[in-house]
Amino acid sequence: MKEYFEKIYSKTKNEFNTLLEEKITKNEKTFIVTANPETLMIAEENSDFKKCLLDEKTTIVPDGVGVVKGAKMLGLEMPETIPGVELCSKIFEVCNKQKKSVYFLGAKKEVLDLLIEKVKKDYPDLVIAGYENGYVEDKEKAYEEIKKVKPDVVLVAIGIPYQELLIYKNLNDFDKGIFMGVGGSFDVLSGFKKRAPKIFIKLKLEWLYRITTEPKRLKRFFKSNVKYLFIIRKEKKEKK
Repeated sequence: MKEYFEKIYSKTKNEFNTLLEEKITKNEKTFIVTANPETLMIAEENSDFKKCLLDEKTTIVPDGVGVVKGAKMLGLEMPETIPGVELCSKIFEVCNKQKKSVYFLGAKKEVLDLLIEKVKKDYPDLVIAGYENGYVEDKEKAYEEIKKVKPDVVLVAIGIPYQELLIYKNLNDFDKGIFMGVGGSFDVLSGFKKRAPKIFIKLKLEWLYRITTEPKRLKRFFKSNVKYLFIIRKEKKEKK
């Protein structure tokens, strides 16, 4: 497990935002994975996804308090979480300022339509390179369209690990661009779903809010997090 943690970005959210803006400005190709405990546990069971995460071309950021706590249990510095939904907002802000282009792939059609409408209204100088919902049957074909338009940013919301593996498989076909799997961020940013209240965010309890509002997440959450905690504790003991 430590091999993941040694790769995860270990500075502040503000520092990463500055780095992200620089990369967008310079058209520097960057693949970002936002990781929570479930992400790391999927990688432990999926060799293709593990290879994707550990590739030197992949930048991993801590998108869950469990990752930050796990790092500290292993004696590693990691000051705070960097939520994917906030990174999306930062990308919109920077692209609007620099008139950069974004391609959106994922979510339900009604969610994506709401998001595009909101982006056009709130970020009028951001260029929408194209968009396709996540329920299109041939996602590889959709990605071929992305290759044609060559956007500055590609955001994919089809769930972990499918979004990351789709990006990773096609990454070498691009000379530039920020690529990021964003999970359920389109739902939140479009207004289709509400983000956790500020008190939950402040107390690092967004995961609890999601579970209480979407009980179907409960089984998945405990399955991955209990296993994750067991592995972290085992590695901590072995380190002593």
